[in-house]
Amino acid sequence: MKYSFRQLEVFLAAANFQNITRAAESLAMSQSAASSALKELENQFDIQLFDRVGKRLQLNELGRLYRPKVEAVLAQAKELEQAFSKHTEVGALKVGATLTIGNYLAVGVMAQYMNTPTHPRVSLEVANTSTIARRVKDFELDIGLIEGELHATELEVLPWRGDELVVFCSPDHPLASKTSLTDDDLREATWIMREQGSGTRQSFERGMHGLLSDLNVLLELEHTEAIKRAVETNLGIGCLSEVVLEDAFRRGSLVPLKVPEHRQFDRQFYFILHKQKYRSAGIDAWMELCRQL
Repeated sequence: MKYSFRQLEVFLAAANFQNITRAAESLAMSQSAASSALKELENQFDIQLFDRVGKRLQLNELGRLYRPKVEAVLAQAKELEQAFSKHTEVGALKVGATLTIGNYLAVGVMAQYMNTPTHPRVSLEVANTSTIARRVKDFELDIGLIEGELHATELEVLPWRGDELVVFCSPDHPLASKTSLTDDDLREATWIMREQGSGTRQSFERGMHGLLSDLNVLLELEHTEAIKRAVETNLGIGCLSEVVLEDAFRRGSLVPLKVPEHRQFDRQFYFILHKQKYRSAGIDAWMELCRQL
């Protein structure tokens, strides 16, 4: 730009006080600095904004034309300065979420976030834990929501909320009539599982320690809905988040199975951020909305 905000401030002060000395005092400037700023503004555009009568400055026709425009520019600049200093402006976000979170929780948070006064946009990428972690690490996403444990030196991993995996089957499956399963039941069952690299698979394998090599895994699928449909058709039994299964249990299209007490399937959902990523007001607002779920 050919002009500075300081030059515009001097122009408005001079228009207000009609005296360069008083204008300079109001801006905590020397008289010579204020005079130079005003002259530079006029010389840069080869214009004259004041009629000079002795020590008195009086806006001419051109000055009166531009005064409201300059006031508007400086008012907007002041608002922007306040927003920068307070860090309260909520802006657009690039969010990554694992499949369970992205398909069943994140969309509701998006709706609330986009309904804030500035109506910011949110892009949501849904993938497995390893993919979301890589995208956050490469600064391609502002924040990630994951369901698997993660150890990465570049990333900050913050607990969000608890979750639990549930083993389930169709109402017609032979195991549906059992009040409780044994480890032998788990070995003999046919499984429909999430793919390797997913947080759900990671939590499942932790809970099934000691049995993994004996399990009969028929299918490994990336999508929770595909797993539910496969289990509904009696291809096998599955293990997914309780968040994913609530509606199906309520309808009766799937039923939960009680596993041995020593099989623990509780876990955490996490926020992940790059350690060098600036924590904007938008990121803070998103995390707060997630915690309110």
